[in-house]
Amino acid sequence: MAEDLSVAEDLYKTGHWLYVGFMCHQVVEKTLKCYWCVCRDDDPPFIHEHWRIAEGCGLYTMMSEEQKNFLEGIKRLNIEARYQEFKDDVARMLNRETTAVILEQTKLMHTWILERIKEKLSTR
Repeated sequence: MAEDLSVAEDLYKTGHWLYVGFMCHQVVEKTLKCYWCVCRDDDPPFIHEHWRIAEGCGLYTMMSEEQKNFLEGIKRLNIEARYQEFKDDVARMLNRETTAVILEQTKLMHTWILERIKEKLSTR
């Protein structure tokens, strides 16, 4: 997760907005699945819908509306195995400013989930 975040930051510096978005999507998904593993005995589902993962492990009800909106907003950034036309549409929505916001929100979400993981582990 930390490596993916570092890659996103490096991609931001080089102006690869679409791939910054994709890496941010990955960071949030992996962090959510990590929380899932701390809270549940089963494996997280093989899905990319953040809200469903968060709901399945109990995080969604703890999230602010802003966090829930962020999850909704970054779902389109999962560009893996998508048609080029879809990628082009997403790429047109991204620029230095919008990507900076996504990157910052990703860092905040990542940190927030890590804090919830620490809380869970401290109560065991």
